[in-house]
Amino acid sequence: NLLDGSIRIGTATQFLQVKYMNLLIILVSILAMAILTWLIHHTSLGRQARATQQDRKMATILGINTGRIISLVFVIGSALAAIAGVLVTLNYGSFDFYIGFLIGIKAFSAAVLGGIGSLPGAMLGGLLLGVLEALFAGVVSSDYKDVFAFSILVLVLIFKPSGLLGRPAVEKV
Repeated sequence: NLLDGSIRIGTATQFLQVKYMNLLIILVSILAMAILTWLIHHTSLGRQARATQQDRKMATILGINTGRIISLVFVIGSALAAIAGVLVTLNYGSFDFYIGFLIGIKAFSAAVLGGIGSLPGAMLGGLLLGVLEALFAGVVSSDYKDVFAFSILVLVLIFKPSGLLGRPAVEKV
């Protein structure tokens, strides 16, 4: 199989080995995030979706078909979930119903770590959480890597609740 190989970076004694499948997963994830970010920030659909999210009644008054926008956002979300499902299946080799709970909790943790409401922040949070979890599993124990991931979530919520790239919430008076 073409994606079974790996690439080695470094010297003969100290190197980093990355599977082609992992590179494919990273590239597809970055591409999907870039397309979604572009769609939200540079298209009419993105402006309408942001307006609908901020004030649905005002968006309707301005002539935006909010029902259509909400439906399209659900379609986009479903397409991204399908891409994520394919990537998870490529990574683990199988997929079942129960794997979604743990992945969902970790996705929430990554979004909080990166900053709720920030697409690049969620991607950064996911990458950072994955790297930290892998380092913890390699250095300490893979038995407690999930505990470590959720401990990071607790620490972020205590010390920086807005996340790495999130903006602090402004209280309206």
